[in-house]
Amino acid sequence: MPPLDYQTAGESHGPALITTITGLPAGLGLDTDLINTELSRRQGGYGRGGRMKIETDAMEFLCGVRRGKTTGAPLVFSIKNKDSRLDDLERTPPVYRPRPGHADLSGSIKWLTTDCRETLERASARETASRVGAGAIARCLLKHFGVETFGFTRQILDARTDIIVREENWRVVKDLRDASDTYCPDEQITERQREIIRQAKIDKDTVGGKVETHVFGLPPGIGSSMDWTTKLDARIAYAVMGIQAFKAVEMGMGVGVASKHGSEVHDPIYFDSSKMNDPCLGFTRPTNNAGGTEGGMSDGMPIVVTGTMKPIATLLQGMPSVDLNTKEANRSQYERSDVCALSAAGVVMEHAVAFEVARCFCDKFAGDSMIEVESNWMGYLKLARSLPLEPPEQTIA
Repeated sequence: MPPLDYQTAGESHGPALITTITGLPAGLGLDTDLINTELSRRQGGYGRGGRMKIETDAMEFLCGVRRGKTTGAPLVFSIKNKDSRLDDLERTPPVYRPRPGHADLSGSIKWLTTDCRETLERASARETASRVGAGAIARCLLKHFGVETFGFTRQILDARTDIIVREENWRVVKDLRDASDTYCPDEQITERQREIIRQAKIDKDTVGGKVETHVFGLPPGIGSSMDWTTKLDARIAYAVMGIQAFKAVEMGMGVGVASKHGSEVHDPIYFDSSKMNDPCLGFTRPTNNAGGTEGGMSDGMPIVVTGTMKPIATLLQGMPSVDLNTKEANRSQYERSDVCALSAAGVVMEHAVAFEVARCFCDKFAGDSMIEVESNWMGYLKLARSLPLEPPEQTIA
């Protein structure tokens, strides 16, 4: 079985988005309701533009699935674009005035053209629908083993919620999030965030913010410290920074560790035999400043990831730019866009994180079928709970 991986293809206004996933074990049941609900959630959020009123994202399996379960072959799915007009020059004209903050200028120079259209069509955040689809499939795998993911909006400008998310309360917080159209589990902060977005629209401006993802139920030892490419936190950071418009990613306390002593940062370790059957295997921590990883591996505490998204680069007012054909000063060109896409970006991040966790999970418990993966999973937990497997070596005084 190859390592779990995926590849996306498709343009913002092409016929469809296509995704290929390799490395899924045979026999994994796919919850299409969960998958399509998450695709729909990515389309929502206060501040989204007109495009989301056109599309109705839903996954269509093209191969690798039989009777609702994976076959072990590469899985391919498509998400159709209703707004398919890539070759219509009237509706998708060339773009010669690049937008500051977008891929327009760098891509045009890279591919030696003055038309930014082909770069922006692929660089568009429309591609993230594919990543949500792939992550939702990964969530089906994780949920089978009791591993759950949850994400929400933490902050837009100065409108920040200080809500604390724990393993005991995250489902309640999820209900609060789902009642908010900014995906923030705090009613008062949601209203303030709406005001910010409304004002940005009036000002023909845009806003970004911070989103947060938690992963519950992961035992210690997922990921590795033996090779930098297999570190769980490094993979998560890479995936989050690969999301359009993200400029920073933090694990646990994140940049806050720079202003504290080690005694204030590191999470003390205790052992509680009554929790041996929990994912932590009995090892408890009163704090989770590390965000669930140590040395590139899960430590039994919830994974906590914070991502920072910059404001959308497409401003209705435009910004100072140049015409790539004449090199004369001009305002950047406008493409239909959002005022704030942070809520959707939080959905994307949650699923990007889920896929990376599933990737490391499959590295650890690899098998061609779910039966093998389950056996490897149960065997590992049994051995981990039986430590020490041999009497400790005695040292000579």
